[in-house]
Amino acid sequence: MRIDHKLQRIQVDSFEISDELVYRFFISLPENERETALLRAIRIGVLATMEDRFSAFLSKTTDDLGVQLENLKLLFDMKQEIFHKTAIKGVAAENDILEFLETYIDNFHLGDVVSLSGTSKGLLKNNKTGDILAYVGGENSGKKVAIECKFDKSIKLGDVDSLDIASNKYDTAWSQLLETTVNRGANASIIVFDKTLADASIQRSVDGVSYIDNIGFICIIDYEASDYHNLAIAYNFARRLALRKDGKNIEVDFVNMLIQRLLKDIRDIQNIEMLVKNNIKNNLQILKNIEKSLLSIEFNQQYLMKYLEDGYLSKVDLLDFYQREEIRAKYKLISKEIESLGNE
Repeated sequence: MRIDHKLQRIQVDSFEISDELVYRFFISLPENERETALLRAIRIGVLATMEDRFSAFLSKTTDDLGVQLENLKLLFDMKQEIFHKTAIKGVAAENDILEFLETYIDNFHLGDVVSLSGTSKGLLKNNKTGDILAYVGGENSGKKVAIECKFDKSIKLGDVDSLDIASNKYDTAWSQLLETTVNRGANASIIVFDKTLADASIQRSVDGVSYIDNIGFICIIDYEASDYHNLAIAYNFARRLALRKDGKNIEVDFVNMLIQRLLKDIRDIQNIEMLVKNNIKNNLQILKNIEKSLLSIEFNQQYLMKYLEDGYLSKVDLLDFYQREEIRAKYKLISKEIESLGNE
């Protein structure tokens, strides 16, 4: 690649690219349109890189860049969705959950130590159940909370009432909790599901978080929205159970009642937050409309004064008045400034 500073051009003799997304886009175009589309794609890519907001930038393609680029946007969204659906089943989800727990522990100065354990064998022979292990109060405390991540639609609730000795063995939420506890020598265990992949039997029985006596906690998160507040509740209760010094029985109904109250409070806060954000958005739009009207008043007044002073408006004046390029440019700058207020 060469840069011609005199002509302000980029010169590329030849190049090849192996990318499924790019290939699908260009193969769908007639041959005589591909070169123009390539140049346009390069310009869009440069602008997106400069803005460093690729996803937000692509959301504008419908109005600004035409049907073909909207297809590119759809392909991008499709690849993003595929990424989430596949990554959710692997190490990526476990790493994200670990990162959340580390942040949560650090923010509340809990002193716990968490690490990935899903690749190492536990106490059971050839068994790796228990993806994350938390040492409550430090590695030498002897108190552990084990967490199993099961982003799999095949995992059912598996309570005692549904057991059938004639059926083949299969993993369930109950069995995985028990297995996690035993395999990692944990004092308490949590199994984590994603709301888009949890089986219907789990969705019906668990409203965000549920505690099963002597079994553990079932927790449903929204992975794609990075919403882990249910996990925070489950982990906080689990670590408290791990730290208990006596063997008194726990009132399961009371624990679940407290959990539901906490979930209700969190949902109320989320609803309030959404209302505040909507109000901010509406107020920003009001500010934009006010500024637009003020600019229009100033612009119209300018031409009114010109007409009153000169007694006429030339055709150039009329064209400028009609096209309003000057006021449009000013409004675009003011609009960006107002939008930036919402990001502060």
